[in-house]
Amino acid sequence: MDNERITSAGIKTGEQRQEAGLRPQYLADYIGQQSAKENLKIFIDAARLRGEPLDHVLFYGPPGLGKTTLAGIIANELGVDIKITSGPAIGRAGDLAAILTNLNENDVLFIDEIHRLNRSVEEVLYSAMEDYALDIIIGKGPSARSIRLDLAKFTLIGATTRAGSLSAPLRDRFGVISKFEMYTTEELKKILARTAGILGVEVDDESLTEMARRSRGTPRVANRMLKRIRDFSQVRGNGIIDINITREGLNALGVDELGLERIDREILRAIIERFNGGPVGVDTIAASIGEERVTIEDSSEPYLIQAGLLYRTQKGRMVSSLGYKHLGIEMPEDREE
Repeated sequence: MDNERITSAGIKTGEQRQEAGLRPQYLADYIGQQSAKENLKIFIDAARLRGEPLDHVLFYGPPGLGKTTLAGIIANELGVDIKITSGPAIGRAGDLAAILTNLNENDVLFIDEIHRLNRSVEEVLYSAMEDYALDIIIGKGPSARSIRLDLAKFTLIGATTRAGSLSAPLRDRFGVISKFEMYTTEELKKILARTAGILGVEVDDESLTEMARRSRGTPRVANRMLKRIRDFSQVRGNGIIDINITREGLNALGVDELGLERIDREILRAIIERFNGGPVGVDTIAASIGEERVTIEDSSEPYLIQAGLLYRTQKGRMVSSLGYKHLGIEMPEDREE
């Protein structure tokens, strides 16, 4: 299951409280996403000078890159409260109305997975975002009437891993749109060093580099690795994380030099050994390794493509020469790229 994978970018059960203690509270402490951070600082400062709410903000990109963290930072920088919810949690328009009517002036409403809002809720959100008002229908049939309920001015921050799934009317109502990029090894090293300081863990520079290199460019994965390697260092070492205990721990967890886990290597090996390197459809791959299609598409495939080990064609998935090389398998001459 995806929830068992250490390199899964999704948040696992029980991690919310642990993550909250590691999150930076202000822009100055936030590492990475430099372009988005610099622009947001200007927009936040301008909003504070005018005494107005910040324009509605949309964050999009893969999970685990700090979208929720940055939403909390925006609220802290503005000096206002934040209400956090998610698209699937708002089942009816009445649920949204209850949330919006409890916001104070200039507060922040953060909706994670905003692409999963149902259409009726989304339509109510339009007038709230544009006019700071709710149009509510009271009664049914000929006696039904519409009333307008004024709201406090607020900032909506939406986060999504699938920007293409957002409807155009909703997307167009956001004044600030920021794409989150994968983190560099150096940025991840800084995040890991900061986390180690918070956790009170002693770790050497070589270990920080090794964990950062295997973290798939994702801070959530990097922090999770650090906590697991801390366990290895306390049980099998002297509590200090050095390169030997780091490599021993990561190898025991099944994470290789490129950050691939067992399922990632199985996907590549299945395509090579059973389907001559591809092309092959994702449903066939899923059936051949006994995994769900959604697990492959959401958790493994994006990173395999980004790392240059796999690529998609109109006919299906194919393993690249780098994929063959990583598994130590010689690429057939008729497949040379």
